[in-house]
Amino acid sequence: MPRLLAVIFSVVLFASFAVFAQEANDKKNNDTNKNNNIEQEVEALSEAMYTPFIERYILDELKQLRIDQAQTKQDLIQQIVDREHNSVDRAVTYATDTVTYFFYLIAGATSILVLVGWRSFQDIKERVHSLADEEISRLVQEYEKRLEVIENQLQQKTQHIEENREEIELTQEVQSLWLRAQQESSVANKIAVYDEILQLRREDVEALTYKADAVLELNEPQWAINLCHQALSIDHDNGHAFYQLACAHTTMGQFDEALRYLAEAIIRSESYREETLNDSALKPLVESEVFAELDKIVAMKSHDHEKNA
Repeated sequence: MPRLLAVIFSVVLFASFAVFAQEANDKKNNDTNKNNNIEQEVEALSEAMYTPFIERYILDELKQLRIDQAQTKQDLIQQIVDREHNSVDRAVTYATDTVTYFFYLIAGATSILVLVGWRSFQDIKERVHSLADEEISRLVQEYEKRLEVIENQLQQKTQHIEENREEIELTQEVQSLWLRAQQESSVANKIAVYDEILQLRREDVEALTYKADAVLELNEPQWAINLCHQALSIDHDNGHAFYQLACAHTTMGQFDEALRYLAEAIIRSESYREETLNDSALKPLVESEVFAELDKIVAMKSHDHEKNA
């Protein structure tokens, strides 16, 4: 009988292990299929899972944070002013009490002196009032100066807060215009957006270079050259401006000038070398005979830059 129970227990245990192994194998297969489905869904995505409104939300949060910080500073300054006012009140009260006690002391001494015939009570009273007025005037002038300094500090802080607020609003508006420019499919509309950015920030080098890129698509190389030179007058080491100049001169068939500006761009960023080979605007330059001298010109200009530095 015990042997029979042992056999039955062994059979049940073996069956349990078999069921458990089968369930684990099924779960592993399900997880594998699920991961494969997720990878297929990710590879099937055709656009980003985020929108520009997330950046707008971050800017709004940053703006609110700056406003809260400014409000905190203003509250702290107001508390300091209130404490200064309380200090002034206590000082004036202390001075008034001191002068009053001093007057009583002088009045008593004067009464004694009048009795012995040293001075009249009227002269002593006038002298005491004169001393009291002088002391009070001195204290008032001193604290008026301190209050004037605090008022000037408050005005400066207020002006600084207002300037920060205007700068935040301007940055937010410019960021919205950049997002709009990225979403525009028409070149003319992009140029209009870049013009709006330049109206807000006249010396925005990035807007000038991107506008030059857009006008090149309209086959206006001379216009693009003028825009790039404007950008270089603001930022003499802007690699994107040199790269756009290379594209513009290539469009005009001026390969020597294009190669010189392309070398300047590569000196400032080596990534332009790879971009040159993939840019259709520079394809005529790449296929020209002068392109073989690119490395030589880059090395020579790098040496000149190091020498000037």
